[in-house]
Amino acid sequence: MLARIDLSEAEVAAAQGQLNAIFGLIEKLQAADTGGVAPMSHAGDASVRLREDKVLETDQRERFQSVAPQVERGLYLVPRVIE
Repeated sequence: MLARIDLSEAEVAAAQGQLNAIFGLIEKLQAADTGGVAPMSHAGDASVRLREDKVLETDQRERFQSVAPQVERGLYLVPRVIE
C-alpha cells in the first residue's frame, strides 16, 4: 500500500534527500573503528535491581476456566483457524 502513495515531484525530491542523509549517516557509523570496544548490554552501563520473588496473587485458574466454553487438561480449546 505504501508503494501507491501519491507524491508530487517536490515531495519525492525531499524524501530522497532525507533518505540519502540517513544512508550517509549509516555509512559514517559503519566506517567507525570499533575493534577495541567491548560489547555492552546497555549504553549507560545500567544495572537492574533485583527484588525478592514473592507470590502476590492466588491461583485462580479453576475459576477462570469454569466459564470457558471448552477446556481440556487445564488448556483452553479454541476453534482451528489455520488448516
